[in-house]
Amino acid sequence: MRGARQWVARLAALRGGNVPDAPSVALRDPWPGEPARGARIIKGEIEYQNVVRPLRPGLFHENDGSPVFIAHIQGFVWLRDLRALGTDAARSRARALIADWIDCEALPPVASAPEVSGARIAAWLGHYDFFAASADDDFRQMLMARLVADARMLSANLPAEVRDGRAFTAIKGLIAAAVALPEHGAFMQRALRFLVPEIERQILPDGAHVERSPAAHFAVLQDLTEIRALLQLARAEVPPQLPGAIERMAVGLRALRHGDGGLALFNGTSEDWPNLIDLVLSQAGRTGRSASALAGVGFHRLAAGRSLVLVDAGPPPGPGVDRFAHAGTLSFEFSVGRDRLIVNCGAAPAASGEWRDALRNTAAHSTLVVADVSSSELRDEGLGRRPAHVEVQRQEANGAHWLEASHDGWQKLFGAVHRRRLYLAESGEDLRGEDSIEADQPQPFTLRFHLHPNVTASIQQDGEGALLRLSSGQGWRLRAGGATLSIEDSIYFGGPEPRRAEQIVLTGTPDGPQQVKWALTRMG
Repeated sequence: MRGARQWVARLAALRGGNVPDAPSVALRDPWPGEPARGARIIKGEIEYQNVVRPLRPGLFHENDGSPVFIAHIQGFVWLRDLRALGTDAARSRARALIADWIDCEALPPVASAPEVSGARIAAWLGHYDFFAASADDDFRQMLMARLVADARMLSANLPAEVRDGRAFTAIKGLIAAAVALPEHGAFMQRALRFLVPEIERQILPDGAHVERSPAAHFAVLQDLTEIRALLQLARAEVPPQLPGAIERMAVGLRALRHGDGGLALFNGTSEDWPNLIDLVLSQAGRTGRSASALAGVGFHRLAAGRSLVLVDAGPPPGPGVDRFAHAGTLSFEFSVGRDRLIVNCGAAPAASGEWRDALRNTAAHSTLVVADVSSSELRDEGLGRRPAHVEVQRQEANGAHWLEASHDGWQKLFGAVHRRRLYLAESGEDLRGEDSIEADQPQPFTLRFHLHPNVTASIQQDGEGALLRLSSGQGWRLRAGGATLSIEDSIYFGGPEPRRAEQIVLTGTPDGPQQVKWALTRMG
C-alpha cells in the first residue's frame, strides 16, 4: 500500500496543478534560533551538537558522516538561526541554500525519510515570511511546487517506519502542510490518523518517553506543543489524548532538569538551552510541579536542601527506540543549587563514530565499570547486549532518601551483578554510596565520578579522599574505602562546546574487596 501511495503522489507531482502562489495561512515557527550559528552559516559553516561542517557546493547531495548531522542539514531546522540573525544577508543566504537544495538532482536517501521531510516542510512554512515573502515570483513558484510535492509524498509515506520520537516530527510536518495549504484537505485526515496511536505507544502514563533520553523527551514535547498550536490555528478538533500527553510530559521534563535549568546528561543528552526549555514548558501548560521519579523508565530524583541527585535506575530502552542509548545504567549526577558537581560526560550524536561511541561507553558515566567492558554493547543503530534485569527500591523518611538498585549487564560475560546503594541526608549536605560486585569470581573494576569542568579537585594527603571546589567557592570532600583513589583527565560534552574536565577514579583489583563505600560531604 505504501508503494501504491508513493506512485500516486509522484503522478500528482508530474501533473502539477493545485499549487498555490503562497501559503493560504501564515505559519510562524515558535522557537528561537541562535544568532551566532546564523552568522556561521553566512560565513559558510554549519554547526550542530558540537560538530562543524563547511557549507561547500554539493553539500546537500553528500551522504558521508553522521546520519544525525545529515538529517539536520536536510531538515532545514537551522533556518531558525538565520531568522534569529535577521539580516538581509541571512534572508539571501536562506533563499540561496533552499534553491540549491531544490536544484540538487541526487539527494541522499535520508532527505526523503518522513521525519526529515516533516522537519523540512515545517521549517519552510514556519519561516516563509522571513525568506520568501520578499523573493521573486520564480523562487516562490519553485518553492511552493516542491512543498506540495513533498507533502504529498510525506502523506504517502506515513506511518513513519521509525518507532521513536521522530514519528511525531513527520506528523507535525504534514499537519503544518494541511494548515498552510487547506485546499489539500486529505493531509489533515491522514496525519491525525496516526497521531493518537503514536501518543499511546510512546508516552507512558507517568509522562516519560520510551526512548529514556531527556533530549528525545524534550524534542517530542516541542513537537506535540507545535502540533496542538497548529490544530488550534486551523480550528481543527484537538484529540483529547494530546493535551493530557503534553501535560504529563511537562511534569516529566521538569523532573529531568538540574538547578541550572539544563537537562540531565543521560542517553544522548546535553544540557541544552535552559531558556528554550522554559519557553517550551510555558507553551506546554501552567503546571509547575515535577515528579520525584519517572518509574516507567527508571529515572529517580532525590532532592534535599539545595542538593539534587538524578539516577538512571531503569533498563535501557528496547530495540527500535534505542538510537540514543548509552551504556550508563546506574549512573548518577549530583548538583548543588545551580552548580553541577558530579556529571556524566554528555553526548555527541552528530559526531563521527569514534567520538560518539566514546561518550556512550560506561566509562564516560559516573558509575562502576567491570574489566573495562561497557554494561551494554554499543552498536551504530542502538544496543546489542544489555542489562536484562534492573531492580530498584526507594524509601524516604523525614526528608532523607535511600535508593538501592542493581543490574545484570555483565552477567553473561563475567557472571557479575552491579549493586549500588545511595543515601542523601535531609540536609542535602551528605551523600553516601556503596557500590559492590556480586560474582562467583572476583572481578577488576573502576568506579568513576566525572566532575563538571567548573569543579577543581585535589587529593588529600592521606590519599583516601579528594577535596572538590565549586566555582561558587563551596567545598566538598569525597572519601572512599576499598579501592585506590586517583584523579584523571576527563572531557565534558554537556555544554555548547567540549571542555576539559577531571574525574575521580576508584580502582579495585581482582584479589581485593568487591565493594567500595564512599561519602560526599559539604565542608564548612
